[in-house]
Order: sequence, then structure tokens, then C-alpha cells
Amino acid sequence: MALFVTLVAGCTSGDGGDDSGIDAKAGTPTASSAPPGKYRTLREPCGSVDRATLRDLLPGAAQLPEEQQQKALKGTAAVTYDTDRRVGCSWSADAPSASHHLVIDVERVVSYDPSVSDADKAQEVYAKKEDAAALPPPAAVSQDPSDEASSTEGAEGADKPGGTDDAGEPVASGAAPDPSGSPSADKTPHTASAPGTGATSTPSESDPPPGLQPRLLEDLGDAAFVDDVYASSGSAAKRRTVSVVFRTSNVVVTVRYAEQPTYPTTVPDSKELQEKARGLARQLADQLDE
Repeated sequence: MALFVTLVAGCTSGDGGDDSGIDAKAGTPTASSAPPGKYRTLREPCGSVDRATLRDLLPGAAQLPEEQQQKALKGTAAVTYDTDRRVGCSWSADAPSASHHLVIDVERVVSYDPSVSDADKAQEVYAKKEDAAALPPPAAVSQDPSDEASSTEGAEGADKPGGTDDAGEPVASGAAPDPSGSPSADKTPHTASAPGTGATSTPSESDPPPGLQPRLLEDLGDAAFVDDVYASSGSAAKRRTVSVVFRTSNVVVTVRYAEQPTYPTTVPDSKELQEKARGLARQLADQLDE
């Protein structure tokens, strides 16, 4: 399995012995300069997910003739300006009951400010994605049984106005979906009571069940969260998209996994999609540590 990122012991600050110069911070390196990031380069991501995992995530691919199956599992690399700074890959497959889409995006963040470390700059990038996801307050999220984090008490859910695009920016309600599978439409809203009545919101059957609401994750990288968007895909059927975003040192990884049922009355299972997306995210995090 190809590794996502190559670990290096060198510094991201430029010096006379580094011919690349791509990560040179502004100014002359000094003893007081912020430390460099742990990761220096990125490798091609389409080979980072093994075929067994892809067949599980894309059940429709297993039903294709061998040649078409291999093409579907190969994936399509994202077009980026600098593959040492950002890479991505996407896969999709249709089955009689539903179509599935998988997107991986990996960004290696470099700070050109000598006083700001690459990891701190990456945390800024991650924080923007977390803010754009508009996660409900921790007190409003019941504990996921699969999480090892301490349990919290509170309401069963919270409203979120919309999804996010590949850059982590919020997307307006009713926007057209991104063919790559990104959550680009508004979530199905809760039925909320009038302010001051003391009544609680009534969750829709399409909302993630208690414990599976969008939330922070404590068992993945240096910081992580999971988002869950159930939205119109421009047809009668709706698509559920689960996004897992995590940061490890100066690398920010996004795993986006979506299912769109063939029949509009079918609601994709939050638990299954989240488990699979989080499982893949853990695999990628383990590769970073190798």
C-alpha cells in the first residue's frame, strides 16, 4: 500500500543545502524560528486505499465485469497545481439499490512565517473547516457508543444551515450538488418550536440518530470531526454525505463518503456510512505514522 506522506527529518526552512526551495520560510532561519512540519511531501493518493476496502465502500463495483471493476477501483486523481502540497482522488460506483461516491483530499500545509510553525498553520486550516461545518455544541450531542470519549448529556440534535465545499467553505441552502460527492446542499431541517415556548426540536427521521450527530472526534490525529449531511441531489432521491476531517501535524486530510439511494423513500444509514468513513480515515492516519 502506498503511503500518503513521506516523513523527513529535514527542516521546512530553506538553507543552502536544499535545492527545492519550495518550503523556504520568509527571512533567514534563526534559532528562534518556529519548528517545521513533520511531513515534507505527498504521494499519489489513489493507491492509498486497498482494493478490499474499496470493494466494501463501493459495493456496486463488485458487480461489474473485471475490466470495468478494475477501472472503477483505480480512481481518478484530482488535478492540483502542486502535488507536494495537495493531492486527492475520487471513486464512484452504481449498484441497483444505490450509488456510492468516495473522495479523499490531502493538504500539506506550509507556513512561510518564521514565527508560525507548519503545524500551527495547519491547525488554522483545519479550524476553518470545523467552523464551516457548524457542529452542534457538545452538550447537544449524545455519546456515540463507538467513541471512547467521555459521555455528555443534552438534546438529541441541533440544526445546521448547510454543508461545506472542498475548500471547507459553507454552501448556501438549495445549492446544486458537486458531482464529486461533496455535501453542497442544505440539510433537511428539524421541526423547531417557536422561541420561548420551552419545547424542544423534533428530529426528522433523516437526521443522524442520537450519538451520531456531527461532532468532534477524540481518537483521530491531533484534531478531527465528523459531519453528516442529508440533502437533495437534484433528483427525487436524496444523498447522505459523511465527511471526516482530521489534522496530523502539518497535514489535513478529508474523507468524504456519500450514498444516494435509487428510490426516494430510502434513507441512507448514518451509522454505516460513518463507521466506514471513520475506518478509512483511521487507515490513512496510520499510514501517516508509518
